[in-house]
Amino acid sequence: MNTFTRAIADGWVIAKRNTIKIKRVPEVLVFVLISPIMFVLLFAFVFGGAINVGGGVNYREFLIGGIFAQTVVFGSTFTGAGLAEDMQKGIVDRFRSLPMSPSAVLVGRTASDVIYNVLSVLIMALTGLLVGWRIRGSILEAVAGFALLLLFAYAFSWVMGYVGLLVPSVEVINNASFIVIMPMTFVSNAFVPLETFPNGLRQVAEWNPVSALTLAIREFFGNTGPGMPTSEAWSLRHPAWYSLIWIGVILAIFVPLSVRRYRRAGG
Repeated sequence: MNTFTRAIADGWVIAKRNTIKIKRVPEVLVFVLISPIMFVLLFAFVFGGAINVGGGVNYREFLIGGIFAQTVVFGSTFTGAGLAEDMQKGIVDRFRSLPMSPSAVLVGRTASDVIYNVLSVLIMALTGLLVGWRIRGSILEAVAGFALLLLFAYAFSWVMGYVGLLVPSVEVINNASFIVIMPMTFVSNAFVPLETFPNGLRQVAEWNPVSALTLAIREFFGNTGPGMPTSEAWSLRHPAWYSLIWIGVILAIFVPLSVRRYRRAGG
């Protein structure tokens, strides 16, 4: 068995361990799923009436793409918190004493957290349907939209996994991730059109990967209109490709960084 297949095989064991933990502590999953529902209801019924996105597009259809993107980005903190908790409790030290691949813990954690993201996206889709969101594109385009969303979620979980290995406790990663993720999601087109942003901040938002992911999802789901304002930035003229580039860059940087950090953490 070579290094790659061993990492996959050992990672599968860790993923099953994390999945069993979901069944034993279901409260964690419940709170993870409630949060995006609250955002949908808050923006749809409290702020939605004051926001006009133009192009004849209903704000609630405009909103759901942003909520999808926000949900998977926020969900990545679960990976970081899980690793920080395992490090704090010494579970990682026990794994390290076993004859298993050094990257198995990270592969297993990020793989098992895909389940959280799938459940979150499913709950979000059902909530969206209840408040008026509809998929206007084809089935293949819808599948492509969900696949892009989950790919981005998987890549970003490696970022937070690396952060989880850096911090000393779960409390720290919750606060640290909040500082990074909040600006990423709110300085974007997730909740309001970019035309409402002042110059400077708008350019930042145009190249924000969350903006590209949000727009790509809206286009796949057919939640854009011909009269909606468009951006001249390449990132938003090719949002799906720009999102895929970010996914590749994140994985290329943070997979080796996380594995290296994991090895050093036990030194």
